[in-house]
Amino acid sequence: SSIFVRCDYNGNMYVRMLMNEVFGEENFRNEIALRKVNYQGTNVQGRFNPAHDLLYFYNREENRNTFNVIFKERGREAKWVNAISPKENKRQNVIYVNKRSFIAPKDHHWRFSQAKFNKLYNEGRIRIKESYEYIDVFGNKEIGVPEYLESELTPADSNWTDISGYSFAWDFSTENSEILLKRVIESTSNEGDLVMDFFLGSGTTTAVAHKLGRKWLGVEMGEHFYTVVLPRMKKVLAGEKSGISKEVRWQGGGFFKYHELEQYEDTLRKAR
Repeated sequence: SSIFVRCDYNGNMYVRMLMNEVFGEENFRNEIALRKVNYQGTNVQGRFNPAHDLLYFYNREENRNTFNVIFKERGREAKWVNAISPKENKRQNVIYVNKRSFIAPKDHHWRFSQAKFNKLYNEGRIRIKESYEYIDVFGNKEIGVPEYLESELTPADSNWTDISGYSFAWDFSTENSEILLKRVIESTSNEGDLVMDFFLGSGTTTAVAHKLGRKWLGVEMGEHFYTVVLPRMKKVLAGEKSGISKEVRWQGGGFFKYHELEQYEDTLRKAR
């Protein structure tokens, strides 16, 4: 099993020591840096403006084989690039994109093999720019030329400031972003595994876990369960398209149950 706990600079030393005591110092794996939303502006008197939060990751030794390597952008700006090359991959004169065929111009060739084009297209990194006129393999004129989104990937390290740490889709002050929770869940679980959030907050953990095909359990005692978490999870089941939905091609489906646990005082009050 694995556990992730998020905190800021106010509580980092206390959280780390407490987790060492509870989960074992030998099970500490990483202190991960998260991008912090700057509420304080640029003028912070007498000190540097805090720019990151922390995510502590603990994992039991016998469960280290459940750790999955995940990838992130190498760090340079992603840009759309013409998929035609005068030099590379000279044998590749014809490619098919979304059932449309494209033949490269004279003395030009496609940068990648058909298999690579298929992979890029499935990742959403191929688009057809409708401003060029080309001839397909059947001699019919086609408007458009494939371009690909240039984006090299590298194994993720403990610097996660490349993605947004917070989101504001549900008007919740400490709403974690879905892309952040996707990285957490995918790195330490597989489809069908159980994900649990002891302080559910805005419901990001359960929303992402559901979209990723995990079993999940969330615990929350605030009134916002009825105004935020419950409506959010109903929309997830209905196939809403926010967060990571487009990336994972979420179409909706599934079900969940929720139960109310009364506090001891409530039980006594009702028994009178």
